[in-house]
Amino acid sequence: MDKTVFKNILQILIILIFNNFLAQKTPEKLRENLVINDTISKKDTIVVKKEALEDILRTKADDQRRDVPKRMTFLIKNAQVKYQDMQIDADYISIDDNKNLIYARGKLDSLGKIIEPVITTQGGKKYETNEFQYNTKTRQAIAYNARTEESEGVIVANKTKKYNDSVFAMRHGIYTTDEYFIKKKDTAADYHLLASNIKLIKGKNKTQVVTGPIQMYIERVPTPLIMPFAILPFSDKRSAGILIPSFGEREDVGFFLNGLGYYQPIGEHFDLKVLADIYTKGSWNLRPEMNYVKKYRYSGNFAADVGTTVRGIKGLDDYTKNRTYRIAWRHTQDTKANPFLTFSASVDIVSTKFYNNTINNNYIFNQNVLNTQQNSTVTVTKRFLKLPATITGTASYSQNFATGFADLRLPQMNVAINQFYLFKSKTGMRQGLLENITVNTGLNLTNFVNTEEGELFKKEMWEKMQTGLKNNIGLNTNTTVAKYFTFSLGANIDNALTTKTLNRYYDPVKSAVVDEVDKNISGYSTFSTSASIQTTLYGMLKFKKGSKIEAVRHMMTPGISFTYSPDFGDSKFGYYRNYYNANGELTPYSIFEKGIVGSPTSGMMGALGLTIGNNVEMKVKSKKDSTGMKKIKLFESLTLNANYNFAAKDHPWSMITLNGQSSFFDNKLSVNTRLSLDPYKTIYLPGQDTGIRTEDFGSFSVQGFDVQLSYPLSSEIFGEKVDYAKKYSSKGEIRNENYYFDDDNYARFSQAWTLNVNANYAYSRGTTRTGNKIASVGLDGSVKLTPYWNISGSTHYDMITKQLAYGRIGFSRDQRSFTINFNWVPFGQYKVYDFFIGIKANILSDALKYKDRSFTQPDAPF
Repeated sequence: MDKTVFKNILQILIILIFNNFLAQKTPEKLRENLVINDTISKKDTIVVKKEALEDILRTKADDQRRDVPKRMTFLIKNAQVKYQDMQIDADYISIDDNKNLIYARGKLDSLGKIIEPVITTQGGKKYETNEFQYNTKTRQAIAYNARTEESEGVIVANKTKKYNDSVFAMRHGIYTTDEYFIKKKDTAADYHLLASNIKLIKGKNKTQVVTGPIQMYIERVPTPLIMPFAILPFSDKRSAGILIPSFGEREDVGFFLNGLGYYQPIGEHFDLKVLADIYTKGSWNLRPEMNYVKKYRYSGNFAADVGTTVRGIKGLDDYTKNRTYRIAWRHTQDTKANPFLTFSASVDIVSTKFYNNTINNNYIFNQNVLNTQQNSTVTVTKRFLKLPATITGTASYSQNFATGFADLRLPQMNVAINQFYLFKSKTGMRQGLLENITVNTGLNLTNFVNTEEGELFKKEMWEKMQTGLKNNIGLNTNTTVAKYFTFSLGANIDNALTTKTLNRYYDPVKSAVVDEVDKNISGYSTFSTSASIQTTLYGMLKFKKGSKIEAVRHMMTPGISFTYSPDFGDSKFGYYRNYYNANGELTPYSIFEKGIVGSPTSGMMGALGLTIGNNVEMKVKSKKDSTGMKKIKLFESLTLNANYNFAAKDHPWSMITLNGQSSFFDNKLSVNTRLSLDPYKTIYLPGQDTGIRTEDFGSFSVQGFDVQLSYPLSSEIFGEKVDYAKKYSSKGEIRNENYYFDDDNYARFSQAWTLNVNANYAYSRGTTRTGNKIASVGLDGSVKLTPYWNISGSTHYDMITKQLAYGRIGFSRDQRSFTINFNWVPFGQYKVYDFFIGIKANILSDALKYKDRSFTQPDAPF
């Protein structure tokens, strides 16, 4: 028994040792193909080596051949291979099982030129190539003369290598958004961007192209527009990108690049744009701008303009160097955001000589260089649900470039009480003078200072600051008298307080009048009353039957008013004082003169006013009108105003004014006139240009006359409408426009044009012997030479000096997928031309940030 047990144990040991020996001697190939895992687990696992193909390779062709020894497959004519999500269609395809390669080639003509490309479709994207090679193991591909379409653009590269599904490297590639080239309606793009190296990066949310040095070509002609790199995004979201500049020359600062910069979106509500202007004579300008928007809440933008303008040659007398700045802020609140509290801002602060020294050409084309004043305002308005009041807080800054001074109001607060009736109606309908009495009142607090730019927010400015408080109460009522007359009564009360008053005296040592400011609180109260009555009269002049003019209607609105106010210059009020001038004469002055609250009126007012308003229309026959009649406005308004002051000691009659407004030629020609007559005679002494106004009534000399005319002309007014389909039988297409052709094969199309004519004449005399005249004519128009060529321009001619005051001419060319703009100011202080190329594709609106540069409007927030 013991021997048997021992024998069994020995047999088991021998078997185990032999098995261990076999395991050590197992060939390496057997180890790779079969691995037995003897570890303790829930399930035994057998791992088999992966094959070269992870999916079934489906093929078809008109002719298929198989070379078994070389493990090659050849597909000829209408060949197609489907593998995973990829499909290859070509004239010739070869499959190498040894190298795991699929090679495809397009169809060749008799000269060996590719006439039909290889079509590769993967992930919903379509690629066209001359030759295509794909490794099924590494999933990398190489394509030659590949055509890749992305969003609105297409890339054609000599060689493209696909590293994976996300990264493509391209050599010597062009990019364009020309629709005709993409749709193969044209073999050459109207423009393209050429780069030696391009990388296409695809992501889940966006795709972008990153290039090295890149150059723009127009109709295959290279342009000087070269960028060191480019990032072209293919996404619906905003993307960062380079801002393409315009270039040109200015006589005073040299050649330039204007608007070169970069655009960067910041989150969902902000974006940042940084622009630079560079000039060859040393001038430069930096213009950062940030836009922000929150839907249904607010929108706005911040902008700055900082630079240095260099003119002349350093070391010579004509050399100048000036630093300029501009700070702008626009903020608009949505009306639905908060109807009870609104905030708005329109801030535009510039250095005093900013527009005279600007190097931003946009200000020249926009005619901002002609600005004489700049205004800035920040406003907060508070309304109440139950209180009948509105509180408005304002801070304003007004710059006068002619004087170099600025007006600052900080802060200014106005409390307005909603208009209300003083008495309730007894019957529900207001009748009579008492029930129609309305009250208007409010309170205005102002802090004001007139200061120089260098004194802003310094001690000198605060010392000159004035504070004033005004209250106005207005009472008005009206009623109908004898059915046809409207009778009105009114009373006005003004109350004012100020912290500074004036003390004036003559200093014989300095031989000058001295104004001293007394820092004390003082105020005044004034009131006035008025009464008026007016009616409306109609007159009609009818003509005989058969006459072209049927009738002339005249509507007259005469009115008589009487105004009374006491003499607040009387010494009992204390608002006026006297001082002795250089001649020893006693001269009155107001202690509130030059103050923020104004001065009360001096001299009693008991004036009778006469107003006559006129409207004259004519009715004529017209075949164009459906009614057969047409109304022509001879005078939309013609108003006569005159006043006679019974309380005046001299010259009781005021100036007599006549104002007229009308339009002719279907409201196209607008005419505005004003005439001022002096009823008193003015005499002139020999050798003197300034006359003396006498008390002789009846001369009615012209003291002022001005007239403004405006007439917009266009091809629609004078041009005869042509039915090209009936007049010309031949029809064809050039680019994306249809044309009709005459017998000589010339294209026929309408040449639209516009021309706005503005004329102004003004004459003013006063008491001088000879008056001053101003006369100018302005032209502003455009004409389409062809459907793709447009010329626009504007100029002003001074008929007094016989000189052109300002002129601009612009050319615009539409090139299918981009536009060319050229603007030129040939004469004046700023002689400049500006050339700009802009791509119209939406996908490049961020990358290249093209926008149509209309020089008639400022930039708007995004």
